[in-house]
Amino acid sequence: MAHLDYYFTVLSPYAYLAGLRMEAIANRHGLTVTYKPLDIMALFPRTGGAPLPERHPSRIAYRAQELPRQARKLGMPLTFKPAHFPTNAAPASYAIIAAQKAGGGDMAGLVHGLLRAVWAEEKDVAEDSVVQECLSAAGFDPSLTFSGMLTGAEVYSANLEDAVNAGVFGSPFYVLDDGEKFWGQDRLEDLDLHLSGKL
Repeated sequence: MAHLDYYFTVLSPYAYLAGLRMEAIANRHGLTVTYKPLDIMALFPRTGGAPLPERHPSRIAYRAQELPRQARKLGMPLTFKPAHFPTNAAPASYAIIAAQKAGGGDMAGLVHGLLRAVWAEEKDVAEDSVVQECLSAAGFDPSLTFSGMLTGAEVYSANLEDAVNAGVFGSPFYVLDDGEKFWGQDRLEDLDLHLSGKL
């Protein structure tokens, strides 16, 4: 069975705008998926990227047009300047890792729930209560915020190294086991076409 590694940060508006489309594609093509949340701020300097405040003004201005435009195109609510952005992505990332290991719930629902909390609901995913709410809503034990911390921290660090080694440099980033890579929510159609043998 083909496999996809999904690299992302819970602070990425573009990962939020991806919605559940990747999962629909994976289901259609029989892909297994490993969710790999990572520290994007640690990834950027190692792969030629820059934090938002350090980008050229033209790039910042384009982002200000592109994000609302893509949200309108997809019919998704988006708060362009969330109350809790940036925030500490580690607690939510650890919970995703712990939930994936534990199984029994809706991983896609959990990941999208956390992204939606940041970009549409004005919630702080650094707070245990917010993460626990998302875990419960996706059918996972909310106590994973505590029991999964050690494993979460170890895998979170490993995900960063995996990302660098895999050629990942942004979020969302999709890496297939055949070596094909797709960066951005706007490349999900290309992912689908590739898996269909049309691209």
